[in-house]
Amino acid sequence: MGIDQTKKFYMVSKDILPEAILKTAMVKELLARGEVLTVNEAVERVGLSRSAFYKYRDGVFPFYQASKEKIITVSLILEHRPGILSNVLNAVAHFKGNILTINQGIPLQGVANATLSIDTAEVLGDLEELIYKLQQISGVKKVEIVGQS
Repeated sequence: MGIDQTKKFYMVSKDILPEAILKTAMVKELLARGEVLTVNEAVERVGLSRSAFYKYRDGVFPFYQASKEKIITVSLILEHRPGILSNVLNAVAHFKGNILTINQGIPLQGVANATLSIDTAEVLGDLEELIYKLQQISGVKKVEIVGQS
């Protein structure tokens, strides 16, 4: 069963999604983690009807699942201080991300833009965790996934 190449996918913030979509994602996570054994048990736990789950299940999946084994492009805004880019690269390496390209602009007004292309085929855990860790690095002002292929 291959991916339908005519379908388009969008990355959307969870705060604008309807409740049924969010609950469908929660059901899929419960099942994937083995916290429940059946769809019935999962939909009851999150308060979703079985019909709504089956309606949306093939169109809802976590970002990290969609991005696994792909190349993502991450845009960062970094303070202009020694070692910040090095800390970012070390964090990516810690998660077993393979950095393919690094582009960094000239610092202006104390910050520099950097763009990383990362092969995610071997990434440990999920990409949301990696992005969160990058955001926690001192001197990292912003982290945003701007593309994937």
